[in-house]
Order: sequence, then C-alpha cells, then structure tokens
Amino acid sequence: MSETPVTTPPARVPTLGDVALEAGVSLATASRVLNGSQRRVAEDFRVRVEAAAERLGYTANLSAQTTARGTSAVVALLVADIADPYFGQLAAGVTRAAEAAGLITTIAITERDPERELRLVRTLRGQRPRGIILATSRDDSVDPDPLIRELQNATSAGARVVTLGAGLPGTRTVAFDNRAGARALGARVAALGYRDAIVLAAAEGVRTSDDRVAGFTEGFTDGGGRVARVLRGGISRDSGYEAASAVLRDKPAEGTLLFGISDVVAFGALSAVRDAGRTPGADIAVAGFDDIAAGRDIVPGITTVHVPLERVGEQALEATSAEEWQPSAVPLEVVLRDSTPPRA
Repeated sequence: MSETPVTTPPARVPTLGDVALEAGVSLATASRVLNGSQRRVAEDFRVRVEAAAERLGYTANLSAQTTARGTSAVVALLVADIADPYFGQLAAGVTRAAEAAGLITTIAITERDPERELRLVRTLRGQRPRGIILATSRDDSVDPDPLIRELQNATSAGARVVTLGAGLPGTRTVAFDNRAGARALGARVAALGYRDAIVLAAAEGVRTSDDRVAGFTEGFTDGGGRVARVLRGGISRDSGYEAASAVLRDKPAEGTLLFGISDVVAFGALSAVRDAGRTPGADIAVAGFDDIAAGRDIVPGITTVHVPLERVGEQALEATSAEEWQPSAVPLEVVLRDSTPPRA
C-alpha cells in the first residue's frame, strides 16, 4: 500500500500590517517608513518599523507600489561613460541621496550616442521610474526634438525628468556655469604669467566643451594671453593624449599651457608631455576642469576648476522628488596646483 506524500504548506508571507502590529505603530506609519514616502517619520518610529520588518523578513511589494502610485521606487541615471571618474562621482551623489530617500538607482550608459540615449529613455519609460536624470552633455548639432518628445511622454507617465548642465524644455535643471568657471581659470593662469595656450576640446557643438573653450579664451586673452589653437577631438584620456601628442610634435615653446576641457583630457595631455621628453609643469603647463578626485594625487597635481560633483548628484536626486523645485547656483572654484607653476 503506497503512502500519501506529505506536503508542507508554504510559509505565509509577512504583510505590511504584520510589520505595523509588530512595531506597535499605525499601518500608515509603517507604510511611510518602508514604501519610500517623502513624509517624515519620527526617528524612534522609523527604527522600530525597520527592526520589525527585519525580524519578520518583510519585503516591500514593488509591483504593488508601482500599480498603486503609477511609478516605481526607481530613479534612472543616464551617463555618457561610467568609466569616466566625473560620472562616477556624480553617480555616488545620486545613489547616496536615493538610498536616504528609500529609492533605488539604476544606471544606463549612453556612450555619447544620441540615438542610444533616445532608445534608453523610451525603454525606461516602460518601467515607470519615479525620476530620470540625464547626466549627458547636449550636442547642438543634433536635433533635440525626438528626445524632448520622449521625455514629455515620460513626464506624462509620472516621471520627473532632471537634466544636468544644459536644460531641455519641460525638465528640471541642475546647472553650473561652465563658461564663467573656465573664464576664471583663464584669468588666473594668465595672471601667473602664461602667454600662449592651446585648448584640447571636444567636437564642435558639444555644449559643455564649447562653453569651456569660450570662457577660457575670454579670461586668458583678457589677461594678456593668446589662445594659439583649439584642437577638437573627444572627452577622454586617450583623446587628450592624442591631441597633446600632435601639439608636441611641433615642439611648442617652454611655458606653453595645454588646457584640457575636462580633467581626464588633461590627464592624457600630462602623459603625452612626459612621453615627448618634456617636463609637465616646469616646461609645458597643463590645466583641466572638474577637479575629479584622481587629479589631486597625480604628479604634478593638476590645476583645475572644482565642481562639487557629488553635491550636484544629490541635488539632481532631490529635484526628482521635491514637489517644489527652486534650483540654486552650484559654486565653482579655481584650484591652482603644480601643473601650472608661476612664470617669471
């Protein structure tokens, strides 16, 4: 005679009500703590609710939250190149602020390709994110209308869209004045005695690069210097190396300054100077922009413009969540280091 197999009923999944009962708080309070509400909860209540959830093994039902709210507890961050420390520091600020707000960050890489960026926004819209942050420089040679329409669709679906730097219609913007920062840098290095500069920039039309080229040229020439050439390439260490190598083949005079429109471009230029048998700083000066952390440890230290990148990321996350958004100016500061020693 065969035995009837004994089946074990599945364990009951703890509910939000179970957590509220265990913590001794109302269902509404438990929900505010665990479901990413922007309403503040007293610290002792928060601790009790989180401890009760951990004891019971409670996990929020993200699908149910998305259905109830119309959006998920996700913020999508689009960056051009995650290997670039500039975007890494921005992402650190976004993810830290998202965690504090009970949100999850997803990161997608556009590779500075407008078509890829458009496809990513379209895909993300179907996932109903709470917010979309575009940390990608705008290219004025590309028609913005398809992206604007897609972002409008995302906004209609409940997402708040935030752009960094150059804004787009219908989005909230966290901006800093690239032109003014570069102008201040140009004036400071001219005051150090530099009279000849060569700029290593991105392709014409990339707005961040164009603003930095224009600002540096204004500040440097107003200070008595001359921008001899602007070499157009990319925004990477390798593009900086290639452009600087081309300059150095022409054997520029001692005291020439190479300005890379980002720190990573300047890093490439610094390596090219060494490989050409010249001395960075003492012979060929180098300056950048952004003040990414690595630039403080390179020898010689890179003169640059400090951008509080992690704070910019935090502000971008705040802009996706705040009911009322009043953008504030992001302060920039010129930082002089040994890559631009004073000239006699």
